[in-house]
Amino acid sequence: MIRYFVITVALVSFLLMTGAPVHADNLPRPVIAALKNHNLDGSGISIFVQAVDANEPLLVFNEHVPRSPASIIKVLISYAALDLLGPAYRWHTEVWVTGPIRDGRLEGDLVLRGGGDPGLTSERFWTLLREIQARGITHIAGDLVIDDTLFAPNRERPGDMDGQPYRAYNVLPNAMLVNFNVTEFRLRHQGRGTAVQLEPPLYGFRLDNQVTSRDGDCTGFQRGVAFDLPEGFAGKRALLSGRFPTGCREFTLWRAVLEAPDYANALFRSLWQQLGGTIEGELRIAPRPQGARRIIAFPSRSLAENVREINKWSNNVMTRHLFLTLAAEKRERPATVEQAREVVAEWLEGRGIPAPGLFIDNGSGLSRRTRITADTFGRMLVDAWHHPYMPDLVASMPISAVDGTLRNRLGGDSKGRMHLKTGRINDVSAIAGIVTSKAGRRHAVVIMVNGPTATSGAGESVQDAVLRWVHNR
Repeated sequence: MIRYFVITVALVSFLLMTGAPVHADNLPRPVIAALKNHNLDGSGISIFVQAVDANEPLLVFNEHVPRSPASIIKVLISYAALDLLGPAYRWHTEVWVTGPIRDGRLEGDLVLRGGGDPGLTSERFWTLLREIQARGITHIAGDLVIDDTLFAPNRERPGDMDGQPYRAYNVLPNAMLVNFNVTEFRLRHQGRGTAVQLEPPLYGFRLDNQVTSRDGDCTGFQRGVAFDLPEGFAGKRALLSGRFPTGCREFTLWRAVLEAPDYANALFRSLWQQLGGTIEGELRIAPRPQGARRIIAFPSRSLAENVREINKWSNNVMTRHLFLTLAAEKRERPATVEQAREVVAEWLEGRGIPAPGLFIDNGSGLSRRTRITADTFGRMLVDAWHHPYMPDLVASMPISAVDGTLRNRLGGDSKGRMHLKTGRINDVSAIAGIVTSKAGRRHAVVIMVNGPTATSGAGESVQDAVLRWVHNR
C-alpha cells in the first residue's frame, strides 16, 4: 500500500513538472484534501486549467460534463458581444415627437423609444430629459408614449426562478429599462421613529412606512424590516414593516416595485416636474406612431464600460440585455432569446471552440437550464486571451481581494493576481477567469461545482484549493 502511494505521488509530480494533463485520481493534494473535508467524491465537479501560452491543458477533471455555470456564463456573453459588436458599441434611446413645438409647448405626444440600453441609470435619464428641454420642450400637450418593441414580449414572470418577484436580481429585460427597474429604500432613525427615503422618486408611487425602532445590534435578516407590495406591481404601493435596530445607522433595500414601462413613466414624470416641465396626457405603451419625427438619439455608455459593470457586480438584467442585443444586431427584430442562442452558438463555432451540450437559457446564469462544459469554457478563455479585445474582457472581471464580488476573497499573497468571475445559485458554485502564478505565468481556470453542498462551503473550498495550487506554481 505504501509502495502504491509513493508511485502515485511520483507520477503526479512527474505530470506536474512536464505540464502534461492531470486526470481524475491524480488531482493535486490540496484539492483531494478539500474533497475529503466535505465528503465529496468529485462527481459533481468539473475543472479546467491551462496556461494561456500552452497548447494543452495542465489540469482537467470531468471537463466534458455539461454543468450549470451560474453567473460565470456572463463572461462568455461578454466576450461574444465584445467580438461581434466591438468595445465602442453604444445603444441609443430615441425621442420622437408627433406634433410641432411652439413657444416651449409640444402640440402632440412625446415618444420614448427604447434601444435596450442596459445602463440607463436615473442620472443618465435625467440628462436625457435635459436634452429634451434643450430642444425647446417644457410643456407636453399629449401623452407619453413608450415604445419597448425592440425586444420581443417576455413570457417569463419575475420570480419564476425562486418565487422572489420583487428582488433586484429577478428584474426582466425591457427595451425601455431605466435604472435597472429598481428602487432604493434607505432606512435611518429619525427621532423615535424610522424614516424611509426612496431613490429615485417615482411619481404616483406610495410608501406605507410602518417600521418602528427597537433596541439592539445591527443584525438579523434585512435588519428586521419586511418589504411587500400588497397589490403587486399594479398597486403602486410598497409596505415596509418590522422593527429596525437602533444599532443600525442606515440600511438599504433594493427592490423592483413597478413593471418597466410604468417605472420609466413614473420616473419621467417625477424628474420632468422637478425640471419645471408639465405633461397633460397619460401613459401609452405602443410602437412609435407613424409620422413621428426623431429629435434625439441618446447614446449609452460604451459596451466596454457596461461589460465592466456586468461582470464586476454580476448584474443579471444588464447581461440579459446584452444577450438580446446580439440578436437585435445579428437577426431580425424584435429580438428573442432563441435568436440570441443561435448567434452565440454560431460565434463559438466560428472561433473553433467546440461546445457539446451547450444550452444558454437567458444569458445571465440565473437559470436551472443553462449548461456548459468546463472544456468549452476553458477553451473560450484561452481564445479570449489572444483576442485584441482581451484587455476589456479581463478588466471587467473582479480582482481577488480587491473589488467586485471577489473583494473579500482570495487575499494574502494571491491578492490582485486573479481576475475571476464568480457564479452562485442554489446548489451551484462556479468560478472562472485568469490566474497569474508566482512564476508569472497566466492560466485560464474554470471550476464548476454542482450538488447539494455546493453553496454551503464545499464549492468555495474546492475552488480555493485549485486556485491557490495554480497560483503557487
